[in-house]
Amino acid sequence: MKRVKYLYSILIVSLLVGFVSCKKDNPEPTPEPSATTGTVKVKLDHKWGMNWDAFAMNTAYTHPMSAEEITFTKLKYYISNVKLKKTDGTWWSQPESYFLVEVGENTVPELSISGVPVGTYTDIEYTIGVDSTRNVSGSQTGALSTSNGMFWSWNSGYIFIKAEGTSPDSPSGAFEYHIGGFKDENNTNAIRVNTQSFGGELAVTGSNNPMIHFYVNAARFWHGGILLANVNTVHMPGANAITLADNFREAFIVHHIH
Repeated sequence: MKRVKYLYSILIVSLLVGFVSCKKDNPEPTPEPSATTGTVKVKLDHKWGMNWDAFAMNTAYTHPMSAEEITFTKLKYYISNVKLKKTDGTWWSQPESYFLVEVGENTVPELSISGVPVGTYTDIEYTIGVDSTRNVSGSQTGALSTSNGMFWSWNSGYIFIKAEGTSPDSPSGAFEYHIGGFKDENNTNAIRVNTQSFGGELAVTGSNNPMIHFYVNAARFWHGGILLANVNTVHMPGANAITLADNFREAFIVHHIH
């Protein structure tokens, strides 16, 4: 009887050792940490006129207000200092937020806003141009590199918007708008800030890629106070640059989010 009890005890111990060994060989998987940030895409879909006609480089368009014929050969501009507003009313600002947008052939520019905290957002704020601090900070890199052709060599400061093209209605047959200027004291500040609602809630989960889809109306340059027949060249800060900056500010509309 004692022998049976002894053998039974050995069997129980062996089973327990085997169970513990299996537990060690097959440890519980460590759960993946939850994402704390995500990326929001911003699509800048360029259009012509308020009917949102398709827009492309090297294509002749008739302006819906002035009836002037206009063909773009270049359109570049800065978007900077992007902020997103949460549903609780607080704002998140993207650090080092400078993007050079260049409209090309058959392309739709996209910006990537990384490091956005997980949450739900309702509004976006952004600058068209480059803030005054960076205008006087000397040689820089990335989007702000002088090699991008968006810095005046004769005058410290960035060209915020560069729009060039041709038109039979221009006295020279062409137009060149190089829009910039950041000084308040002499009324040449062409920096413009937009704050726009999504008309809904944009959810950033860390595993999705939400997008803010803008329509950008390239015809807006001539929607107020400027005609190609009268102003076909702007190469310095001043009154015409201010008017063009005001006009282009109205080109941006949040069409939808997805």
